[in-house]
Amino acid sequence: PQLQLLANAKGTPHVYTHFKYCCHLDLYDVLHDAFPLKNYQILLQFEGKTSFGMSVFNLGNAIMGSGILGLAYAMANTGILLFLFLLTAVALLSCYSIHLMLKTSGIVGIRAYEELGYRAFGTPGKMAAGIAITLQNIGAMSSYLYIVKSELPLVIQAFLKADPNSDVWYLNGNYLVVMVSASVILPLALMKQLGYLGYTSGFSLSCMVFFLTAVTYKKFQIPCPFEEFSVNGTDNGSHCTPRMFTINSQTAYTIPILAFAFVCHPEVLPIYTELRNPTKKKMQKVSNVSIFVMYSMYFLAALFGYLTFYENVEPELLHTYSRIDPYDTLILCVRVAVLTAVTLTVPIVLFPVRRAIQHMIFPSKSFNWLRHISIALILLMFINMLVIFAPNILGIFGIIGATSAPCLIFIFPAVFYIRIVPREDEPLTSLPKIIALCFTAMGVSFMVMSLSFIFMDWTSGTSRAAGGH
Repeated sequence: PQLQLLANAKGTPHVYTHFKYCCHLDLYDVLHDAFPLKNYQILLQFEGKTSFGMSVFNLGNAIMGSGILGLAYAMANTGILLFLFLLTAVALLSCYSIHLMLKTSGIVGIRAYEELGYRAFGTPGKMAAGIAITLQNIGAMSSYLYIVKSELPLVIQAFLKADPNSDVWYLNGNYLVVMVSASVILPLALMKQLGYLGYTSGFSLSCMVFFLTAVTYKKFQIPCPFEEFSVNGTDNGSHCTPRMFTINSQTAYTIPILAFAFVCHPEVLPIYTELRNPTKKKMQKVSNVSIFVMYSMYFLAALFGYLTFYENVEPELLHTYSRIDPYDTLILCVRVAVLTAVTLTVPIVLFPVRRAIQHMIFPSKSFNWLRHISIALILLMFINMLVIFAPNILGIFGIIGATSAPCLIFIFPAVFYIRIVPREDEPLTSLPKIIALCFTAMGVSFMVMSLSFIFMDWTSGTSRAAGGH
């Protein structure tokens, strides 16, 4: 009787969502077997329309960002084998934490990270999740726009063969980042649904594939030691041997950069909401495919970038190529591709921040276009100010990655799981909850150690993040 009532509930989509999760079943499959096609399609009109492929593109685009530009530098400060171990560990842990999120959301019928926090700990949990998402994604958007600020002037300079010391406005990164935000990012950020950005996400990932191809090709073209364009000399040949294991002061940045590179958790539940015929198994598959593809691209980009420059690689890989030939045609095309990719990623990352702000400040308000547009405008204005005055991209990666990333990847999914899953189903002494407790402890220790290393590095005066780029 409950299923028959549900199948006829044309005007009450919340009944469908609530019953689907509270009964611990994938109700789509139940309705598919129990009722005629017409009845359960009525229910599905309230669900997402985004295909599996588009969802992979959107989540992959949320994962893939400017972090890929810092991975060769991370490998130079860990060695190839240690980097591979850390990258694999973070990727597997990210998959597991998404599993915890999906299982928790399935039990209570909630598809918003902030509402999971509210269900677990009340208002403090909701605010903590909302603040972590806001900080994390503002850090991500800042790093993306920082690349626009630093790379777009170089692209224009190369196209026009302009004097790099010229003070014309179109070579000023501060002006350019504001123009890109207003003309490209803002219109995309004003879309009502995340699913509409699937095509731009696919194009963005294609640009990153081109970046990876170019980095691989350049490995076999650039000699080591390479010739310095500015001084018309060569680097010391002692830097041309790859290292398997390396520990130094800059190793402290490696784990935060890797953690930041795999944070997609604020986007998981919104993408799940808009997935066509959503089930936990299907969304987990979307996550696994996205993370595996990004994992492969991350390792290959880091490996070939490192094997090109070895210890001379800079925190932002593209800047290292400029030391050889700032007018290289292929690298110029790569810069355009990366600029396109990171620009098209900003709207994807802005959606969860806007949702978090709405859940924190306007929890009972329905959708309103004026509020939707105003939040996007205020966020972009704030991020532009941050980018114009931020010291450099590595500082953003290190601090944001060491604080909000452990919360979103390790701590929150585990503690929400422990609190929300009924003790009748899984007592605290059960294996899943013991693993979740260990997961929480790992996140806390990771955050403390990473922040300690970074601050020690700064106070010693040896940090390359302390000064300008």
